[in-house]
Amino acid sequence: MDAIASIEESAEASAGRSKKGPLVYRQNRWTRLTHWAWAFALFFLLLSGLQIFNARPQLYIGKESGFGYNNTILKIGAENTNAGPRGFTEILGYRFDTTGVLGWSGPLGNETARAFPSWATVPSYYDLGTARVIHFFFAWTLSATLLVWLLAGLLNGHIRRDLAPRPADIRNLPRDIADHIRLRFHHTGRYNTLQKLAYGGVLFVLLPLMILTGLAMSPSMNAVLPFLNEVFGGRQTARTIHFTVMVLLVLFFLVHMLMILAAGPINELRSIITGWYRTDPPNDGTGTIGRSE
Repeated sequence: MDAIASIEESAEASAGRSKKGPLVYRQNRWTRLTHWAWAFALFFLLLSGLQIFNARPQLYIGKESGFGYNNTILKIGAENTNAGPRGFTEILGYRFDTTGVLGWSGPLGNETARAFPSWATVPSYYDLGTARVIHFFFAWTLSATLLVWLLAGLLNGHIRRDLAPRPADIRNLPRDIADHIRLRFHHTGRYNTLQKLAYGGVLFVLLPLMILTGLAMSPSMNAVLPFLNEVFGGRQTARTIHFTVMVLLVLFFLVHMLMILAAGPINELRSIITGWYRTDPPNDGTGTIGRSE
């Protein structure tokens, strides 16, 4: 890879494009492999999870659920009206018409009542059993990959070196926020403060919380970890937290994609595929190929 990078630098210099900054080895092999494993697993977890949610499209707070309780915080469904069947989403008692997307969707003239539309679920048709098999397989894949990443990150220093916020990062947070709002990005080969906080929040808060609430919902795990269900306030509350974390992960993904497009998609993709990242030109005008520390 060093030889390829050297050839690229020589070609750019001979073509009169030496103003580009040096390449640094930003992402190690374990980081790249686990990144794509997470992306693949989370994709199928999301779509199969929405299929499972369709079997009971309500969320509750507490240990109980049903018609005799008033603890529903989210409900997606369909109802007959004077204008025909309409889909709705009800959040904390506030109802919104979501016909065509949530509650009532499908090809024109062949709509059906389902919380999430067929194009957003795996399988596309209603099959709870298959969805559960897919969901559990990728849930264990995600858990194993996260454990491998954690061990590798501790051994190779990636967590301490690249993700742990330092006092200087906290001091730079207001400036970093302002730069992102103005879409001014500094390609230094290191994670900036917002990246550290965002990636750390996903890897050390959201993903573990997703895994633990998933385990808390499993009746078979109650015998192994009987306290886990109580920690999250019951199976229904754990399900609500699980769903909320899913929404936060989707929002993170959308922002992540927007930042990649704004910062330079070719450079960002090269970094996560090959490990090599193009940094800004040094102030003295020199450029060398190196590795990030």
